[in-house]
Amino acid sequence: MRSHSKLWVTRFGTLKTELVYVEKFQTREEAKLKIFDYIEVFYNRQRTHSSIGYKTPVDFEKTKTVS
Repeated sequence: MRSHSKLWVTRFGTLKTELVYVEKFQTREEAKLKIFDYIEVFYNRQRTHSSIGYKTPVDFEKTKTVS
C-alpha cells in the first residue's frame, strides 16, 4: 500500500509542476476543467512515460497490439 501512495504523490507533484504552478485560474470550475483536460488529454495520452520506454501511452498500445 505504501508504494501505491508514493505513486500518487509523484503524479500529483507532476500535475502541480506542469500545470497548477504555471496557471492562474479565475474560478474553481476553470481549475477543475483544466486539470481534467491535463489528466485525460495530455498526461494519459500524449505525455511520454518512463515506465513504458519513454513512449506515449497511445504509441505503446499501438506497438503492443502490432506485436
